[in-house]
Amino acid sequence: MTNDKVLAYLGLATRAGKIQSGEFSTEKSVKAGKAAMVIVAEDASNNTKKKFTNMCTFYKVPIYIYGTKETLGASIGRELRASLALEDTGFCNAIKKQIDSERI
Repeated sequence: MTNDKVLAYLGLATRAGKIQSGEFSTEKSVKAGKAAMVIVAEDASNNTKKKFTNMCTFYKVPIYIYGTKETLGASIGRELRASLALEDTGFCNAIKKQIDSERI
């Protein structure tokens, strides 16, 4: 059930205009210093995961490998999405808490 909460938070953040989705927009958000968190789909290519892991390490942005392209896309009302940048610390903290509680 906590999986649904993470996706619900992503939907709320989208409606609040705090999500950038797709590789280009996510990269732009990270490099501009706007991204509070990056989420990459588990079924994204290894190249995509490596690219965002390296970028987020360099820019000191937390990154999570979470969900599938289909579930991430559906949660924000779009088609398949391999990467998302969250640009709000409130939503970021709520999602971190949910993901971390799942891993325990």
